[in-house]
Amino acid sequence: MSPLSRSSLRRGITAAALTGALVLLSSCGSSGSSADAGPAQTRTVTTAEGPVEVPVDPQRIVVLNYALAGYLYDIDEPVVATTPEVTNTDGEYSEFWDEKAEAQGTEFLPWSNDGFDLEAVIASDPDLIIAGGLGFPGKHAADSYDRLQEIAPTVIVSGDRQTWQDQFAFIAGDVLGRQDDYDGFVRDYEKGVAEVRESIEVPAGEVSFLTLDKPESPYILIEGKSLSAELAPLGFTTAPLFERNDIDPYVAGGDMFGPSLETLPDVLDADTVFVVGFNSPKMTVAALEDRAPYDRVPAFETGQVYDLPYWALRADYDESRALLDLIENMFAKA
Repeated sequence: MSPLSRSSLRRGITAAALTGALVLLSSCGSSGSSADAGPAQTRTVTTAEGPVEVPVDPQRIVVLNYALAGYLYDIDEPVVATTPEVTNTDGEYSEFWDEKAEAQGTEFLPWSNDGFDLEAVIASDPDLIIAGGLGFPGKHAADSYDRLQEIAPTVIVSGDRQTWQDQFAFIAGDVLGRQDDYDGFVRDYEKGVAEVRESIEVPAGEVSFLTLDKPESPYILIEGKSLSAELAPLGFTTAPLFERNDIDPYVAGGDMFGPSLETLPDVLDADTVFVVGFNSPKMTVAALEDRAPYDRVPAFETGQVYDLPYWALRADYDESRALLDLIENMFAKA
């Protein structure tokens, strides 16, 4: 190689090194610039447990409450796993989202009255965990929150969010940045409510909601919560039985309380009673009406008792839409 060639080569190397250094310095100097940093990869969600950094575009969501999974399917988010509706069971897809769950290959994670199977959660390799809600899922989420956070960013849906609107708005808007999609579902639902309200004749007096998974363990829904709140816009007024009786909710902040069998006829004195099986389609008016002490409950005596499907108890958006149709058929104006 000639001296000229070597000199040219050295100059080329020096120029390249200088250019690389300038690029590096430029990159370091602009690291605080949002214009050069690219789109955000996470968003901050405010929760009762504190702020949580969640991925903007999660690809592997685990939902540790069957009752919350439907919201994710409604807006086509990827649910890799959820818990069964009932503890210690294999699980079965809801009729309202079975096709989407099947297409996504959503798996069921084992859980019990004692808590979630954290090893199974780890094996699902989530990049986002959504937990909480009402009942045992909410309690288990609170109990295992720190351990869940070690697995993946975990957002707990507060038990104070007891209507599908509150739950869906939080999950779609706050957690996933899909507020516009949620607003569309609300508009559709409110249109349905207005149509049903005009087409039905609500029974006179006050109503109440009896829920149970076996005759020996009756519970009454607390007025203004869950199903009670859902039917209020249609013109149903829930009797303030919780307010009138000195009985604690079944769990702190819960949506139901449990009178004893002996006091049930005195406590459950609403003009109309809806019977809703607790995670069970077996508890119906027909199964209870000839059985003590239900046969002494005023509404049973007058025949002002109606069945509602078990999924109406803590209904998500799809179930609430289906419930509108049931109420319309049940109380249609003559």
